[in-house]
Amino acid sequence: MFDEWRGFTAPTLAPEWHEKLTEMAAKSRADILRMTTVAGSGHPGGSMSSTEIFLTLYNLAKVDPTDPMRDDRDRIIVSHGHTSPGVYSALASAGFFDIGPALHGFRQGGSPFEGHVERCVPGVEWDTGNLGQGLSAGVGRAIYARLKQLDFHTYVVMGDGEQQKGQIGEARRHAFKYGLTNLTAIIDYNRLQISGDISEVMPQNLKAEWEADGWKVLEVDAHDLDLLYKAIREATTDSKNPVMILASSVMGKGVSFMENNEGFHGATVKPDKLGGALNELGNFPNNYEELVTRRKQGAPPHFDIKRPDRPKVDAGDPIYYGPDDKSDNRGAWGKALMSVADANMNRDGFTMAVFDCDLAGSVKTGEFGKKYPDNFFQFGIAEHGTAVAAGSLSAENAISIWAAFGAFGVAETYNQARLTDINDGNMKLFCTHSGVNVGEDGKTHQCIDYFGLLNSTYGWKVITPADPNQTDCIVRHVLATEGNFAVIMGRAVIPTVLDEDGKPFFGEGYEYRYGRMETIRKGETLALVAAGNMLPYAVEAWQKLADEGKRVTLVSVSDWCDLHADDLKMLAEHDEIVTLEDHNIKTGLGTAIGSAMFEAGLSAHLTKLGVDKYAGSGKPMELYQMLGIDPESVAKKVKSLL
Repeated sequence: MFDEWRGFTAPTLAPEWHEKLTEMAAKSRADILRMTTVAGSGHPGGSMSSTEIFLTLYNLAKVDPTDPMRDDRDRIIVSHGHTSPGVYSALASAGFFDIGPALHGFRQGGSPFEGHVERCVPGVEWDTGNLGQGLSAGVGRAIYARLKQLDFHTYVVMGDGEQQKGQIGEARRHAFKYGLTNLTAIIDYNRLQISGDISEVMPQNLKAEWEADGWKVLEVDAHDLDLLYKAIREATTDSKNPVMILASSVMGKGVSFMENNEGFHGATVKPDKLGGALNELGNFPNNYEELVTRRKQGAPPHFDIKRPDRPKVDAGDPIYYGPDDKSDNRGAWGKALMSVADANMNRDGFTMAVFDCDLAGSVKTGEFGKKYPDNFFQFGIAEHGTAVAAGSLSAENAISIWAAFGAFGVAETYNQARLTDINDGNMKLFCTHSGVNVGEDGKTHQCIDYFGLLNSTYGWKVITPADPNQTDCIVRHVLATEGNFAVIMGRAVIPTVLDEDGKPFFGEGYEYRYGRMETIRKGETLALVAAGNMLPYAVEAWQKLADEGKRVTLVSVSDWCDLHADDLKMLAEHDEIVTLEDHNIKTGLGTAIGSAMFEAGLSAHLTKLGVDKYAGSGKPMELYQMLGIDPESVAKKVKSLL
């Protein structure tokens, strides 16, 4: 049970809490000044205008300082993450940790108290800082509460300048469409941003914009604790609409020379002015020199934070495709999704959500949506908001899936994918229509940088299945394995890959091993190494060579992020290596193999075949011919090397 005062159940703010919060506010502002001045950098102005909002939420919402990750807690997401000094001070006031280390360790190398809020600090729900992300993250948490049938509320605290971001509009519409009345947004409306008054930088009618998207708007003085409490309580208990609280505030509140001065958005009070500012706030002692001395002794230690449990997934029974079956990888993905869903959806405590952006028929999630409508979220053409909502949900005890075209799921939303990685997500991204295999849609839709982008993170694993059989295996592996995975597929129908006896290579008896290459045909002198999604074409090229008496080794690499040392040694046994990929050759398979072999002290002559320029519209094979990566061109290139 939570403490009785938590959850905004009382009709008004109790007098004793008014007194406590008033005292906390003065101390919090003093903490903010000490932190930022000692660090010599930070954002004190907005931290001070958000102070009462942070204190009210962290002290009165349903959160538990002794168990910060309990599943039924309220989620408090701070979207304007640069106000971290105010967040750290408010969390300390609520008992999550002692404020001392934050005062001397703020923005210090090795310290958990970073310049923008991070989940390495107890009570912080989502790493933010790229403005405009928080409301989408809140949508993901509100959906989790609904799917899990948990009675918690999600509060998203935001800045007014970040309202200029288009992604916030996406999130507003998502929340309204799905009736997320367990979600409340609070805007710190101090009317100032780095470049000055928000009305001059980018005019907006915030109240009208939010109301137009179906939200109820409450206007309140952010520094009046009684009115602020009343507004948050009304928002928490309103069962008809999601609510936005427009909380008018004063930047730099409490210090005369800081108030309404945008210069203190991202600039600190100088040491010689700190004593006077602390006196204005309530005669707080100036211990600047003491904190600087402590800072020189080293950064404070990190917290030991327990992360949510990850769902246990039954991978279900595999589906096999025979030699004569005509299918595509995206079709196999859709069938595998349904198989895994059917094996798990009726299990107690299991939570799965599938997100779509107006592409269900093309990305093969439509059948899931029909059978499990409560777990299917049609977010429309709003990929940025969808990427963050799905990523935020994946950080909970749930399986979160987003299916999209490669151009939208990777290229357009790389920053959102990066944030999911930073936040230790468990996201499952399935991209169809990738590479030039998308064909007639043209270069704007040909995602040829899926590996290069996601491999530049430290957590995402990128997999390109070779045929429908391997796709089925990979989908089951990805859904049952912890971590952020992107499964990249083309659009075209492709043949089942066969062994030399005419049996499906990835059929019955095949076991998928992440990070390992597959030797499809054995040969000598030259190794033709195909990205998984190019293997059917490489097989055809291999056969052309074999018909002429030229036998080469044919290797498939479906996952390039973590190349295995034994596989690299095997490749190095050949004089020539030719890589084949439907990807930008500057950042793809060939470059990954070449770099890994060089680092391992291995050598062979490397030839990279792939996408070396933007292609136009045309059927996949037409474009492959133009790029020199069709079977005939590949065979010709290999012969020249032999």
